Amino acid sequence: MTISPAREPATGRGSDVRRLTRPLYCYAFLDELVLLYPVYALLFADSGMSGWQIASLFALWSLTSVVLEVPSGAWADAVSRRLLLWLGPLITAVGYALWILTPSYLAFAAGFVLWGIKGALGSGALEALVYEELDRLGAVERYAHVMGRVQALGLLGVVTAMAVAGPVFAAGGYEAVGAASVAGCLLTAVAAWWLPEHRGDGARGENGGSWAAALKDGVTEVRGSRTVLGALLLVPVVTGVWGALDEYTPLLVRETGVADLAVPWLLLVIYTGATVGGLLAGRAARLGAVRLGLLLAGSGVAMAVGAGMGTPVGVGLIGVAFCGFQLATVLADARLQHTITGPARATVTSLAGVATELVTIAVFASYAALTTGASHGTAFVVLSVPYGVAGVVLVLTRGRGGKS
Repeated sequence: MTISPAREPATGRGSDVRRLTRPLYCYAFLDELVLLYPVYALLFADSGMSGWQIASLFALWSLTSVVLEVPSGAWADAVSRRLLLWLGPLITAVGYALWILTPSYLAFAAGFVLWGIKGALGSGALEALVYEELDRLGAVERYAHVMGRVQALGLLGVVTAMAVAGPVFAAGGYEAVGAASVAGCLLTAVAAWWLPEHRGDGARGENGGSWAAALKDGVTEVRGSRTVLGALLLVPVVTGVWGALDEYTPLLVRETGVADLAVPWLLLVIYTGATVGGLLAGRAARLGAVRLGLLLAGSGVAMAVGAGMGTPVGVGLIGVAFCGFQLATVLADARLQHTITGPARATVTSLAGVATELVTIAVFASYAALTTGASHGTAFVVLSVPYGVAGVVLVLTRGRGGKS
């Protein structure tokens, strides 16, 4: 892994980095502080949605993200990345308001489309903005550290939303939870507006500010560099499986036999593990491919053993596994960012994002097939295998190159 040379270091580097990280960390926390997260499925059911209608809403959400992921990445390269990060939360706020004001299938569908647009706008744009701002400040070696904290604060936002949603819902129902979610989106947009961005005409000169040129530049860089392609493919391999399995952790925990009231506490163990993984990213920023492979394989083993135990103690091992997966996710993103040299950084990152979405959809389908005749624990065990394979491949291919 080679870190690109820094551009002209700015004076007062520490204060300039903080000028980036302060609004960035606020953005990361507020973006996930959505009180609707724990209850929106209940809102759909209470509004009369059938099982297939709810499933179709989730499918529409995923489809929107897949279709718009790469085009929005090219747009981020052609215009302002901060603009897209500011616009996304405002779009989502409209969707949440629709859910509360006119609860119906069409309103829910429109909300998920808007939510999918928001996700596509931010994917690629955020990573590109952070990397290039750190590069400008001569602090690009801190990228993994910064993004690790971004991931950790995002998880903290999710946990906080889960803790606060219950009392707010008890006090004011779906209207109160929805209003709080809209307010959170508006605050997220404010944080995005304060993100620094130094991309004048010169920064976009190589593609002329053209969406089509940015898209072409990104695809050309991936096709023309085996290093970039390899780093890009590593992202969905690392991220896609555990990102999908995260949605099923409540079912896995309940299968251990604990009371429903204890499920959130055991989920907190898993989320704590993932949070620690994000915080460790700075220390592990220069982890070589062989050690990254060992990390993936070891985390896969921890997940398989923990899920196979079928006990609350096993949930602790799931937390250890998710710690490793979160750490590997940040490192895989950092490896990709370090390999990109062209002007279409957000486009290339979005290509990795759409590949991750496709892997996630495949995992959802595999999980549904596996749990037709088997337990949730069995499904987790089977889906830990890709991590073992990926870990072995990394160790063997990079090990032959003599780099650890």
